[in-house]
Amino acid sequence: MQRLKSRAQFQAVLAGATVARTAHFALHRCALDLASSAQPLFASDDVWLGAMVPKRWARRAVTRNAIKRQIYSVSAAVGGALPRAAHVVRLRAGFDRKEFVSATSDKLKGAVRAELQQLLERAARPARPSSPAPSSSSSP
Repeated sequence: MQRLKSRAQFQAVLAGATVARTAHFALHRCALDLASSAQPLFASDDVWLGAMVPKRWARRAVTRNAIKRQIYSVSAAVGGALPRAAHVVRLRAGFDRKEFVSATSDKLKGAVRAELQQLLERAARPARPSSPAPSSSSSP
């Protein structure tokens, strides 16, 4: 599994589709387009992953770093189930500071880990084919 590093890589993935959501996280995916330009954003055909934990939703740096570590460790464990594409896990809502007082408590890490596993399971499932709409063709 490769990690996203440049701003251009993150922007390309965030421009892609949101493939899964939970209460606190969203997973964005972008197909790898290796042959489109002379210098592609993604050098290899592998699973790429980035983590975005905005200061808006996790004020303390300790909390942001702990959440990023959980994102990378959970995705490494489940990484084989993800399709070969670029992914960004984005924190989209904050965890309640009244419930999770300590920035690095085991309770917070457990909650983050459980929600990330749920998010990655949803993303790894194949997309359900949409059922065709019943046609109202009548024969004369």
